[in-house]
Amino acid sequence: MVELKSPAELERMRTAGRVVKQILTEVRSAAGPGVTLLDLNERAAKIMREHNASPSFLNYKPAWAPTPFPAVICASLNDVIVHGIPSNRKLVSGDLLTIDCAVELGGFHADSAITFPVGEVSTEDERLIATTQEALEAGIAAAQPGGRLGDISAAIAKVGRSAGYGIPDGFGGHGIGRKMHEDPSLPNEGEPGRGIRLRPGLALAIEPMLTTGGRDEFAVAPDGWALTTTDGSRAAHIEHSIGITEDGPVVLTS
Repeated sequence: MVELKSPAELERMRTAGRVVKQILTEVRSAAGPGVTLLDLNERAAKIMREHNASPSFLNYKPAWAPTPFPAVICASLNDVIVHGIPSNRKLVSGDLLTIDCAVELGGFHADSAITFPVGEVSTEDERLIATTQEALEAGIAAAQPGGRLGDISAAIAKVGRSAGYGIPDGFGGHGIGRKMHEDPSLPNEGEPGRGIRLRPGLALAIEPMLTTGGRDEFAVAPDGWALTTTDGSRAAHIEHSIGITEDGPVVLTS
């Protein structure tokens, strides 16, 4: 069931979104060579405690997962598309890192992700990040009241496919609000004019995922959580939570 939020409820999501934004900003600042992914997880947990925010990911267990998620952020490196579990692996210059973070505050969730370079990366990595950001912006721009869910999916795919990138099958965005994952599911590829009507009060997490290898298939890591490219190519994942209003989409995590 799709739940529409009131303006006051969207504002509460925006409050949670400010915490997510602070976490992503500080984690990115701390992510240099020699720093471990667990170091970044602890920094994120500290900020959550300071704001009395609850980590949405910690102990989350969807039906397909073999175990509850053991961390407060997802930290996905290089060929990991999403759901990377933080480890003692130290960052090195040339890594491509995605941090995905969601918190619950005041009864509502906010979810956002960034992909960024650690030290110096290739021109192709920089292009991948820029294109994924462009796909996110296109998806947000398409989230207009009166439109259809497929308009968002089609806008994301147009950017990604035009650049020659792969779009992992079956993964994309979702509704968000009182739960981290709510209806509707939001594919990263689809047909414009299809799907549910976009109405004021609908809150969505829009999250394009692109891979440089141009393939749509993925592999599941032995931990049962991380999704990786099948050819070792790089991946990027950038996300914002938005609310649709009478005047158009409003980003809740910036």
